[in-house]
Amino acid sequence: MTSALSAPHFHDEAAAFDYVEKRVWPNGPVCPHCGGVARISKMQGKSTRQGLYKCYQCRKPFTVRMGTIFESSHVPLHIWLQAMYLIAGSKKGISSNQLHRTLGVTLKTAWFMSHRIREAMRSGDLAPMTGVVEVDETYIGNLPGQSGRGGAQHKMKVLSLVSRGGEARSVKVDYVTTKEVLPILQANIAREAHVMTDEHRIYRGLNAHFAQHSAVRHQFGEYVVGMAYTNTIEGYFSIFKRGMRGVYQWCAEKHLHRYLAEFDFRYSNRQALGCNDSDRADRLLKGIVGKRLTYQRACI
Repeated sequence: MTSALSAPHFHDEAAAFDYVEKRVWPNGPVCPHCGGVARISKMQGKSTRQGLYKCYQCRKPFTVRMGTIFESSHVPLHIWLQAMYLIAGSKKGISSNQLHRTLGVTLKTAWFMSHRIREAMRSGDLAPMTGVVEVDETYIGNLPGQSGRGGAQHKMKVLSLVSRGGEARSVKVDYVTTKEVLPILQANIAREAHVMTDEHRIYRGLNAHFAQHSAVRHQFGEYVVGMAYTNTIEGYFSIFKRGMRGVYQWCAEKHLHRYLAEFDFRYSNRQALGCNDSDRADRLLKGIVGKRLTYQRACI
């Protein structure tokens, strides 16, 4: 049996560039400066840095790193691929401290790499969710300066949508109200979908916006009524909270959207959908373009 991490692109820089180029440029190199695909040559000089190309339309050099999460990083590309594989393959995430020890980079570098990789996990424009979609909200951590307040008002609020047998989408919300939640549901769920929720008052009246709405009343010990239940999304929340509390332990509100993207990505590309760790890492590579994140932006 061969370890997945024994693949050449995890240890050799030339193999790493070749691996990324084949996935980012499946039809050949594309100039990130002018978008040209013709008259591009790979530089072959002895002192030329790894993976350098030159576009003879705009006469500018470039590598596959440009315009991606790898741009302006001094970390070797094969180390980046190791980090992506570890994060994509860890069900509940992997801490920056663990990456720092495993990869041999500084803690600051490991933290920044983690956030860049989470940025690549963020989805762009997605088609509306169809079929049966479970919706629920959860609370995690504490908002700045509000740890002493009662109830859940002092916590960060997350709204999640999980399609049975499909993907997950999570959004950080400021208030758990119909006014804030309904537009999110309308933007992400098709009108012909069957929406499943609990008895929370913010979900009242969803029949007017979707083909069908079913609710279970947890306060009366009601958890499954025929096909009506929210057990799928509760399972998603259990993984999310175990990761946030057990692995990451603390998250600032300004970074929560990236952590949500991480857990959504792994859930939407899970083993049950025929996606193994290597497949998940490959799918992650497809999201690296146009997602450059600077250190200043990551800290905001």
